Amino acid sequence: MSERMAEIKRKTKETDISVKLNLDGGGNGEIDTGIGFFDHMLDLFRVHGGFDTEIYCKGDIKVDYHHSVEDIAIVLGQCIKKALGDKRGIKRYSDIAVPMDEALARVTLDVSGRPFLVFNVDLKGKTGDFDLELVEEFMRALAFNGGLTLHVNLIYGTNGHHIAEAIFKALARSLSDAVKVVGTAIPSSKGVLE
Repeated sequence: MSERMAEIKRKTKETDISVKLNLDGGGNGEIDTGIGFFDHMLDLFRVHGGFDTEIYCKGDIKVDYHHSVEDIAIVLGQCIKKALGDKRGIKRYSDIAVPMDEALARVTLDVSGRPFLVFNVDLKGKTGDFDLELVEEFMRALAFNGGLTLHVNLIYGTNGHHIAEAIFKALARSLSDAVKVVGTAIPSSKGVLE
């Protein structure tokens, strides 16, 4: 199996981003986005997915965090897609539920090449200075740039921090499970996953 790694840089008037991703790592790396809570969520993604990940962003956070969060998801999604190549041998599907104290989140995904997001979570307000509605924006940009059919469901929960944490952990575990190499064929009756 060839190394499943990618590195992408993206610079706009709003953000300057660098992402390195190794799908077959050990959960090592460094995250610095200038947004404390978001760094925490991306650390959870890295550790619980077992992905070696370096993410750096200088964004217009004086405006708000939206551009940085969305643009990082764009680049991370592109890295996932690039690292997977033709997706030969991957498991493809996964469905993982993760608890975090009173919250239980479920992430079901298909590494299909057909981007779609279903986000059944009513997540509003803030944790610290982070707008929790940005969790959905992150998931949408990740799904559409990574070629993922992504369903995020909150089974129950009341604390916004715990809900977000359960979602990011479930995303990490589900993606890690879906990209596992379990064979040699492209897992599609069409013979391609685009």
